[in-house]
Amino acid sequence: MPGENLSRDEARERAALLSVDAYEVSLDVRSAVGEDTGDGPRTFRSVTTIRFRCNEPGASSFADLLAPSVTAVSLNGRDLDPSEVFDGSRILLEDLAADNELVVDAQCAYSRTGEGLHRFVDPEDGEVYLYTQYEPADSRRVFANFEQPDLKAPFRFEVRAPEDWTVWSNGVGERIEKVREALPQKGGGGRRAGGVWRFAETKPISTYITCVVAGPYHQVTDSYERVFEDGTRLEIPLGALCRKGLAKHFDAEDVFLVTKQGLDFFHDHFDHPYPFGKYDQAFVPEYNLGAMENPGMVTFREEYIFRGKVTQASYEARANVILHEMAHMWFGDLVTMEWWDDLWLKESFADFMGSFSLVGATRFTDGWITFANRRKAWAYRADQLPSTHPVTADIRDLQDAKLNFDGITYAKGASVLKQLVAYVGQDAFLEGARRYFKRHAYGNTRLGDLLAVLEETSGRDMGAWARSWLQTAGVNSLTPQVVLGADGRIEELAVVQEAAESYPELRPHRVAVGLYQRSQVGALERYARAETDVAGARTVVSELAGADAPDLVLVNDDDLTYCKIRFDETSLATLREHLGGLTDPLARALCWSALWNLTRDALLPARDFVGLVLRFAGRESDIGVLQMLHAWAESALVHYAAPQWRETGGRALAEGALAELRQAEPGSEHQLAWARFFATAASAPDDLELLKGLLDGTEEIAGLEVDQELRWAFLEPLAAHGVADEKVLAAELARDDTASGKRHQVRCLAARPSAAVKAGAWEQVVDSDALSNALVEATIAGFGQASQRELLAPYTPRYFEAIERVWTERSIQIGMDVVRGLFPALQDSPETLEATDAWLAAHEGAAPALRRLVLEARDDLARALRGQACDAAAGTSAG
Repeated sequence: MPGENLSRDEARERAALLSVDAYEVSLDVRSAVGEDTGDGPRTFRSVTTIRFRCNEPGASSFADLLAPSVTAVSLNGRDLDPSEVFDGSRILLEDLAADNELVVDAQCAYSRTGEGLHRFVDPEDGEVYLYTQYEPADSRRVFANFEQPDLKAPFRFEVRAPEDWTVWSNGVGERIEKVREALPQKGGGGRRAGGVWRFAETKPISTYITCVVAGPYHQVTDSYERVFEDGTRLEIPLGALCRKGLAKHFDAEDVFLVTKQGLDFFHDHFDHPYPFGKYDQAFVPEYNLGAMENPGMVTFREEYIFRGKVTQASYEARANVILHEMAHMWFGDLVTMEWWDDLWLKESFADFMGSFSLVGATRFTDGWITFANRRKAWAYRADQLPSTHPVTADIRDLQDAKLNFDGITYAKGASVLKQLVAYVGQDAFLEGARRYFKRHAYGNTRLGDLLAVLEETSGRDMGAWARSWLQTAGVNSLTPQVVLGADGRIEELAVVQEAAESYPELRPHRVAVGLYQRSQVGALERYARAETDVAGARTVVSELAGADAPDLVLVNDDDLTYCKIRFDETSLATLREHLGGLTDPLARALCWSALWNLTRDALLPARDFVGLVLRFAGRESDIGVLQMLHAWAESALVHYAAPQWRETGGRALAEGALAELRQAEPGSEHQLAWARFFATAASAPDDLELLKGLLDGTEEIAGLEVDQELRWAFLEPLAAHGVADEKVLAAELARDDTASGKRHQVRCLAARPSAAVKAGAWEQVVDSDALSNALVEATIAGFGQASQRELLAPYTPRYFEAIERVWTERSIQIGMDVVRGLFPALQDSPETLEATDAWLAAHEGAAPALRRLVLEARDDLARALRGQACDAAAGTSAG
């Protein structure tokens, strides 16, 4: 039998053969507490009973399980020899009957990588916390199953846990008894008291969205009630969980507020009551994702509980994630894609619905600005990588699936849906969703199933739209062409559409074209707008003929479509001088995004983009846009600026950030954003002394509260420049002796400018698996400091020597972290590009997912080198 990387063909064959009726899963996690023996992995007992049918009696198939050992296997009452039927990832099932019962008793391993059943020990109080994370295929690390989304079934879970713990799962749970019995698993030792928790049977769901959360979590409860037009009443128990150490920071009331607003919104628009009973939300430690849509038990990374002051952009981001996961209860959980090819059927819809409901139901009414500025930037980058793919992707196996949780599937897919709403109309779109839920509830679907209902409700041929938008890759560029008449008015305005040579599709776009002029007081305001359908290489916008000459033409005004916006010469000149005068925040965000795309495409020198940020970012009212500009400015300096200009640009950024910090309103979120940005830009002795003074209290900026999270933000540049040593960082950890503090300390330790430090960090991440996923992430983040290029140079050959071994030996999550995070992007030279090409040429047989990651990193490096050449040319011409 093949290994653990299940292929699409295997999944289809198994789905054609089998139907699953029910799962019963019993876990004993009492072994999670107590001392580790150090002899092999710490394990727990997992007993699974699967009842399933086979439509070809006598045929063979397999169940999935990733476990250190299997104690017993029984198929239809026949005891099978585990050594003969279990190969470490699959259980061979031969001579199947029409109706079957499989029982598997296994010893499964706790995870330290965030995959499967993750075990976390809180350094603050020694408490142990467990949670599961499975997508796309890690439930087989916890119980035997058929690990593919189209073999849905009802689940019943039973969990034995330490006596003082609470356990949660997808269904409503009840603690039914205490137990005291021997623990047979390794590390269990002796007899231990515990409690048995049993959970109500779920609706038919896929394996990857089952969930168990267990431990001494802090819980807050509430409830949601809804009375529908027919008089029926729906009551949903609500729960919110976090570690005890974070309870003092937990603003559960805001979580519940957004949750209730979202439930109201989706009930208003979906005409299908929430189908999964309760609605718990757990904020868990060392989480790899933002969140996961387990029905009835949503899990989130605990960083969404804010330990210090954050801007409204952080609260908006959390609300968006809460609503994104809630949308999945319908798009993904109630109706699930058949295979990962159609991952967009859940992720694109949830990403779109997150912003749609954010604006429609919560206080964050500027959510589409964030979407245009932040989410679409992710999509534009992903869609120009060599690994770009259609929204409906070709997913050959589970490794492909893991990597396809990307900017295409999420943000481009959501952008395409925003375009679809403009194309068919919001009413037709939502009516299509309602019919889709009713027609396919608790089932699995493909692309055609959704297109069919949209054709019904819109009356439009969805086939051509889908071929252009869902089944082709790449991003189009839209550029205005303006011809003025003798009277100074517009004689003709056209939109030119271009596509990359590798992806030449010219798509139909529903766009708004806005015309802007400067007023007498210097404001840049829209005075005319036309909405039109752009098709082909050139489209004339006849509605704008005769309008006054514009200072700025904004194609894709109001952000209706997915494209890269370009400017004519007059418009670009206007933005260079008057970008801060744009009064509409969405228009301003679109212009910033377009300028960043020009920089990444080596059409605008990086020093020019940095100059625009220094000149106009201080006037930016939207805090999320401002924080994005800070990130882009840093990236422009580190990756796209000519090396000989970096020092000059760095000083300019630090001076500009400090000036804005001192001028910002005391105590404002803008002041906080500029303080954080100043810390990332600080490198000069005076700047570092100021950071030290803000930490020890000898310096003060009116209104700036240096809380614990900001202290760590100031300490990282001090560590990276050799000002804060190991003793200082140890003292800070003593001040903040928490899980969060430990992650910050590890990052700062790895940031220090020492060859021995870098060697130690490399060994911990690449040559050892002792660190948890969160500490691997923190070490990698500290390791790669832009100010330490020479110190990091020896690791380029070591990287290429190590990555295939790491990919083979470590979990896919850690492999992804290492391959992406340690790529020598800071060694931005043709020689590094050549070394990357040499590795790719010598490893054509490497895992496709590994090659994809290296190809993506290579493309980013090549793009950076083109940007540096553009910037150097600008410096030469200026000189």
